[in-house]
Amino acid sequence: MDEKNKMTISEDDLKEAFEGKSRKPSKGKKEKKSGGFSRKELTFLISGIVGMVVGIIMIIVSLCLPSASSGALEYPEIPSSKSDDGEYSLLTGEKLAEGASKTAPVYCIQTPNGTDGGRPQVGLQQAGVIFEAIAEAGITRFAAIYQAPTSAIIGPVRSLRIYYLEWDTPFDCAIVHAGGAEDALNAVAAGGYRDLTETPAYFYRGTRGERRWNNLFTTSEKLGEFAKNKGFSNSDLKGFSRLTPAESNQARMEKVVEKVLDITEPSDDDTSEIVAEATDINIRFGSSATFNVNYKYDPDNNTYKRSYASGLAHEVYSCPDEDLGEKDPEDVCELKQMAPSVVIAMIVQEGRAADGYHEAITTIGSGKAYVFQNGTATVGTWSKTSKSDQIKFLDESGSEIKLAPGQTFISAVPNYGGVEY
Repeated sequence: MDEKNKMTISEDDLKEAFEGKSRKPSKGKKEKKSGGFSRKELTFLISGIVGMVVGIIMIIVSLCLPSASSGALEYPEIPSSKSDDGEYSLLTGEKLAEGASKTAPVYCIQTPNGTDGGRPQVGLQQAGVIFEAIAEAGITRFAAIYQAPTSAIIGPVRSLRIYYLEWDTPFDCAIVHAGGAEDALNAVAAGGYRDLTETPAYFYRGTRGERRWNNLFTTSEKLGEFAKNKGFSNSDLKGFSRLTPAESNQARMEKVVEKVLDITEPSDDDTSEIVAEATDINIRFGSSATFNVNYKYDPDNNTYKRSYASGLAHEVYSCPDEDLGEKDPEDVCELKQMAPSVVIAMIVQEGRAADGYHEAITTIGSGKAYVFQNGTATVGTWSKTSKSDQIKFLDESGSEIKLAPGQTFISAVPNYGGVEY
């Protein structure tokens, strides 16, 4: 961190800000003024160039707060909020590398999360968007959305459910799976999808006994061969509304100012929009810690470290970006913890399917949603009007929430589950 961008403040004055304790607005609380500015006035002042923002922060801190007496603390470095130039990924909102295509083929890969050999997953850190939902018997499964993956190994690959297919559809992707529930397979056959199910041409079985039936893998090379052979050269994907990297950094900068000045959002009633700090998130799909998950905000990287509720980090195999052939991931890849940039929990109506075994999840309609990004929580709603339409996340005023760039993890939480932060 540059010395000119480094600030120290009293541990006593801003202990809560750095420990990441959640601070929610209280009902009917008046807007505070600090240093002679209201929140609206201050927001206007800091919406300009970053140099001015940093200068205002430093001046206010130096004039309005006591000097650090002991245990001085430092703000994490925040990247520059200069205007962005270039093209952005429709999947992640991140700036595209030179020569990369916004419409490169997309693959929606069914990935297990069971303790019967599904973990650790492989290549999952390269997925731009990941949907998580219960597949059966309380066990969650992922629909992982990849665009132009490069991982040497991806998987394991498991069977398809109809609700994953309905979340996949707006991404105009190849549906990558190993069989599935009857209604899902019928929908794929009737819907004209690019269907890639288990076949030796594009999949292989690992040799590790502990994987058991979760040993079906593919590779970026094999996915590319499938796309070439099927004339699958592009995807007309519908992404989420995104902030640019500069806009996301600006939002983080404004939260730092709010922490320093202890500015509290006004709230007129219990249903009004909530934008609060949120650094510890707990998502419950049911009563079992095996599939419930926790996220811990990492301000240095602006990501959320994902762990299982049991306390174990959710680690996946990160593999080289090269063709290694048909290898066991344990032999050629290394474990890394999942850490998405955006975490979303959407509450869904869920019950038992007609077969009495699989899950039935409502995907078309709306429900409550929690959007966690840049260390904050926004409570609003999700809305999906048809199978082909992308989900929209709306704040309490009905405005669409723009998501920060980066990997987005979306958990479909049953109406009998819960979200805490």
